[in-house]
This record gives sequence, structure tokens and C-alpha cells, in this order.
Amino acid sequence: MQNQAIFLMGPTAVGKTALAVQLAQRLPVDLISVDSAMVYVGLDIGTGKSTPAELASTPQQLIDICDPNQAYSVAQFCLDARAAMERSWQQRRIPLLVGGTMLYFKALQFGLAELPAADAELRNKLAQQATELGWPAMHAQLAILDPVTAQRLSVNDSQRIQRALEINILTGESVHSSYARQSLNTLDYKLHSFALLPTSREDLHAVIAQRFMHMLNLGFETEVRNLYNRGDLHAQLPAIRSVGYRQMWQYLNNEINYAVMTQKAIAATRQVAKRQLTWLRSWPDVVNINNSAALDTIINSVLDSSNY
Repeated sequence: MQNQAIFLMGPTAVGKTALAVQLAQRLPVDLISVDSAMVYVGLDIGTGKSTPAELASTPQQLIDICDPNQAYSVAQFCLDARAAMERSWQQRRIPLLVGGTMLYFKALQFGLAELPAADAELRNKLAQQATELGWPAMHAQLAILDPVTAQRLSVNDSQRIQRALEINILTGESVHSSYARQSLNTLDYKLHSFALLPTSREDLHAVIAQRFMHMLNLGFETEVRNLYNRGDLHAQLPAIRSVGYRQMWQYLNNEINYAVMTQKAIAATRQVAKRQLTWLRSWPDVVNINNSAALDTIINSVLDSSNY
């Protein structure tokens, strides 16, 4: 029997982790997080990370595995996720990959292009240019060099604009061309891919706003202040550029006031959700589900094609 795995994808704040925990009570699954911010130690409230008690009850792998002063790459995720999936199958359990970092899902399922490693000197040079010119101007440069990639990136998506420019300078070709030569190191699993979708965009926007206000009530400012006071972190690190953390960092750095921070964080989260939904609309062989029927739909799909 071919090894099976479940992909549970969806936009932020839609309830993916809660559904995964329910599935863990009904199926022999191991939860594997697919979230580029939850990998970082100390990024808890702002990522919606499960509490220690919840994690003790239903463990999730690939959470709290990297210090915020380090970068965690999609290539490293693929290595870590494959290892976690293999461990699940050695124990005759099903890996359940749950999260919203769509690039991670894509690289894991379809393989990873052989892109150059990050170049610290070049990255610093690009960051300096961005400080002088602004990220919209950097995006305009990218549009000339790699119009396909620029078209799908927001003019303020600094992390991805920087990486796309870096790849172009180092390789002499666009990100789009690099992925066209993508290796065929695809995932040899029978995949059950599900997209947990909101009932409407308006409902999701309302939940996102309520969720961020709840994070503030839980002590999100204190969490980020503790990171800020460490002294070894800065605004250009991937961890600090995570949605919500970037805006709170700007507030703590006296760049914006509290009201603007709140507004910008909610708006940025909505933009993330929009991009996630765009990814999902073109995802192959995905089953769209909503909360009312999600649990039974996933369980029946897995049971129909396995001996469990």
C-alpha cells in the first residue's frame, strides 16, 4: 500500500489547527505544522500557536525548532517535513500536514528548484537600496528583470522582492525560469489535499480583526517587547517580518502609533489570507471543505483508501 498523507490547507484564522486536533481524536495521525512563523521559538501569541497544554495533549511537529535570529528556509522545511512524515509511517500512522504557508506545501509536493543560497553581502546591499528608494521602487526593478514574479508580488512584500532580486543577480535568470527547471523531487505519497475555506470573505475579515484584538488582550505586545529587548534581533529578520510582528516592532520602535499598528496588522493579515486563497484556487486535486462538513469529509476520504 502506498504511503498516505493529508494536506490540510487554508487561509489564516479559518480554523485549520482546531480541525486537525479533532481529526487526531478520530484517526491515527501525526500533526506536522506547515507554518513559516511557528517554527520560531518565542513567536507564540502572534502566530496563533497552540498552548503548551494543547501541544502536550496533541503534539505538533516543526514548531519551536528555530531561534528568531536565524533564517529558516523552504529547503530546510522540506527536509524536516519529509523526515517527520517518514517517522509517522514507520509507526504506521498518517502524517497530517496543517498550515497556511503555501510555498512550503508547493515545494514539498512538487519539488524544489535548485536556487542559490542566500548571499549575506548582496542581501545587505539590497536592503540598503530599499532603505534609500523604498520597496515599491525595488518592486519596479524586479518588474523589469522578472515581470512574471513581480506581477504576483505585492509592492510591499519586501522579503520576496529581495529574494527574487537576489536570485536574478546571482543566477542571471528569473525566479520563474528557475522554477521552470525545477527538479522532479516530488512527494511519493498518496495525498489527500483539503482546503478549509471561509463561508465568505467578509466573515473571514471579521474573524481576522477579532483574532488580532484577542492576541493583544493575551499579551502580544509584551511578547514582541521581549523579543525587541533581546538586542540581537532586527526588523530585517524573517521572524520579525512575520505578519503582526513587523507592525508591532514598528510600534515599539516609535515608527507608528498603537492605533496605526493595529490597523496595519489587521490589513496585512487580510492580505496574507487573500494570497493564500489565490494559491488554493489553482491547487490541483484539492477538495474544498467548510467547517460544517469538514471532519467527516476528511475521515471518509482517508478510510475509503486505506486499511485503517
